Amino acid sequence: MAVPVHVADNRDAFRYEARVDHELAGFAQYQVEPDRLVFTHTEVDPGFEGQGVGGALASAALDDVRAHGLLAVPQCPFIARYIERHPAYADLVAPG
Repeated sequence: MAVPVHVADNRDAFRYEARVDHELAGFAQYQVEPDRLVFTHTEVDPGFEGQGVGGALASAALDDVRAHGLLAVPQCPFIARYIERHPAYADLVAPG
């Protein structure tokens, strides 16, 4: 069952954070490169698994990448699988 998820870019920590009722429910860590974000690790708190947190986190992060005119490098298996399952984000993947 999906819960309301708020996702924000915590630039100081280099990660997108997903919060449910102000509680940290998950995050997608990244590294910044000149024209892209390299997604290195995604984690959802076990207490929030199966509630749509991971999907909300991935889509919000990728939407933000698109909004800033950047590319994504999905080194993280979760983000890579999300893009495979949602081909509308495939154009964001950096070549190579």
